[in-house]
Amino acid sequence: MKIQKVICAKGRTGFFFDDQRAIKKGAKADGSAYIGQPATAGFTAVRQAGEAISVMLVLEDGQIAYGDCAAVQYSGAGGRDPLFLAADFIPVIEAHVAPVLEGKEISTFRQMAAEVEAVEVGGKRLHTAIRYGVTQAILDAVAKSKKKMMCEVVADEYGLSPEYREIPIFTQSGDNRYDNADKMIMKGANVLPHALINNVETKLGKDGSILLEYVKWLRDRIQQLRASEDYAPVLHIDVYGTIGMAFGVNNYKEMADYIETLVEAAKPFKLRIEGPMDAEEREAQMKALAGLTAEVDRRGIDVELVADEWCNTLEDIKYFADNKAGHMIQIKTPDLGGINNIAEAVLYCKEKGVGAYQGGTCNETDRSAQICVNLAMATQPDQILAKPGMGVDEGYMIVYNEMQRILACMKAR
Repeated sequence: MKIQKVICAKGRTGFFFDDQRAIKKGAKADGSAYIGQPATAGFTAVRQAGEAISVMLVLEDGQIAYGDCAAVQYSGAGGRDPLFLAADFIPVIEAHVAPVLEGKEISTFRQMAAEVEAVEVGGKRLHTAIRYGVTQAILDAVAKSKKKMMCEVVADEYGLSPEYREIPIFTQSGDNRYDNADKMIMKGANVLPHALINNVETKLGKDGSILLEYVKWLRDRIQQLRASEDYAPVLHIDVYGTIGMAFGVNNYKEMADYIETLVEAAKPFKLRIEGPMDAEEREAQMKALAGLTAEVDRRGIDVELVADEWCNTLEDIKYFADNKAGHMIQIKTPDLGGINNIAEAVLYCKEKGVGAYQGGTCNETDRSAQICVNLAMATQPDQILAKPGMGVDEGYMIVYNEMQRILACMKAR
């Protein structure tokens, strides 16, 4: 079966683009907006509506396969590709991707994804968001041509025989860490609440006391609201490097001492800490996280440290996994470009005995989230992010429902 035509449609994401550089320079939140001048190229406001591009592949039998190009909330920051605006990048897809795909016989997902990954414009690879969305559409096209589900295509092409089962879903609260935690508990989320601990003075506490009190509140709230005593979610808290800011990036002993107090406060629930420090460059971050991981392991502290900062690409993920920098690694799906890299990242982490957290961003779409669920069902990471958005309900619904549809279809067969 051939691809007859490539069609693009502009779209909205489930959240916003935020100018991280402007926020770090002092732009202040004002309701849902930010007041201040943008500081990153392409931004017209510190916070602006997230944009996506739906890429639709019209197949010769009339079916339409599609995926959504989307970029992370902090687009254009930390060495990432520039702000992803539909008006700027639809012409790029039409000029450089459509000629590669139109008239092409559908072969395998891996082969066609690799061909898109290899496309260059002016000596540079396509924007990560383009590669992300186009390879989603390719996976859907291969699945439609073979009359299979997308997860089955991935499993077949990677030689996997997954035991199709529910994967723990991780929900994120944003700043609304109390009310949104209630939603998570009532819906029975497996992993919660993210919590967005991104400021030492107001969210961690200079001595860590604010976060410690929040962990105690969370523990008590779960026990108060849960429908059954069997419900025991993992507490996964992203601290955005603030523990390192408070105690010293390389002060493994004091960081471990503090984390141990959090572990005790969280009991009887298991604790994960994401991004304990930010060493501000890849090599230093890998060494610092590996050092803290070794320290908590040596002391038998029952915590899982999660790599996030400076671990963005497939190459980064392999580097951190090889060096035991963290017990678990977040695979930030849009940052990897082609979704073939997501599958490879999950499988590599599993091979190395490192936890695989198939994450992403609040700034994705329903379609990219659904396709990520299919990847996860085939490769079986340890957890998957509920996305898009920061409202809990919508992202959890999208991911949970797609997972249940797959399980029901597999059972019916």
